[in-house]
Amino acid sequence: MNQTTKVHGWAFLLPVIAVLIWSLNIAVTRYAVDLISPASISFYRWLIAFIVLTPFMLKSVWRKRHLVRQHMGQLAILSAFGMVLYQGLAYTAAHYTTATNMGIVNAFIPVFTIFVSMLILKEIPNLFAILGSAISFFGLLYILSKGDLSQLAQMGGHWGDLLMMVAVFFYAFYGVFLKKWQLQIPLLISLYVQIGFALIYHIPFLLYFGLDPINAQNAPSLFYAGIFPSLVAPLLWMLAVQQIGPNRTSIFMNLVPVFTAIIASLWLAEQWTIEHSIGGIMILLGIIMAQKKAARVISQQAP
Repeated sequence: MNQTTKVHGWAFLLPVIAVLIWSLNIAVTRYAVDLISPASISFYRWLIAFIVLTPFMLKSVWRKRHLVRQHMGQLAILSAFGMVLYQGLAYTAAHYTTATNMGIVNAFIPVFTIFVSMLILKEIPNLFAILGSAISFFGLLYILSKGDLSQLAQMGGHWGDLLMMVAVFFYAFYGVFLKKWQLQIPLLISLYVQIGFALIYHIPFLLYFGLDPINAQNAPSLFYAGIFPSLVAPLLWMLAVQQIGPNRTSIFMNLVPVFTAIIASLWLAEQWTIEHSIGGIMILLGIIMAQKKAARVISQQAP
């Protein structure tokens, strides 16, 4: 019994570290806006991850090539939603909003997942999910309007937040598709193949926007994004899911806006206002309520 308790206590550190890495990546995304274009940083992120994984995964993928071929279309769709649409829009949103707001909007993944599940899996949300989602959404509007909801009519200042909401909505599709298909393929192979598709998807964007060179200013951001949030954090998250279960692990995603706000305040000098506090509390309370007796949250891999 004591051994089980020790293992569980150690396992709870895994999602905390993973969320901290993802939160720092949001700040890195905001920091790099003047150093490299969204298409370039997104491409380099997955290229670096692909290069690092290839020596370890190439043989495994070849041995499982029949299984990979069987799920090729599904892996291509997962890559499009989770790695290209979500991450690409997030990098673009960083040009128009703060890292603090990006972290807050990112916390909507569990809520959006519930409603995407309703569309795709025909899972009807219960009263807790509906009320919790409404409270969270009102909290977000309160933050975006800086406490004055009448200012929402002037949407010009909120394009970054809207782009981030669309990005999170696409990631909710990613999670629901994971649940719907239940792919019988090793997680690392799935991750590797999805990264390969992501690189292919970037080709049209690079042909249109061009590819910025790697230099001394943007290299640290690129290598952090390519290794830690792309490889280390997903592995820690997968281990956490195995150790403490998907539902308990998913709760830790609520720490993203908290960690992001702290990092952005210390590093990017972003101000945490009373509106952030009030709206943030409403968002977290709503998310917790929405998950109560609601459909299971997908948490095999987070952003």
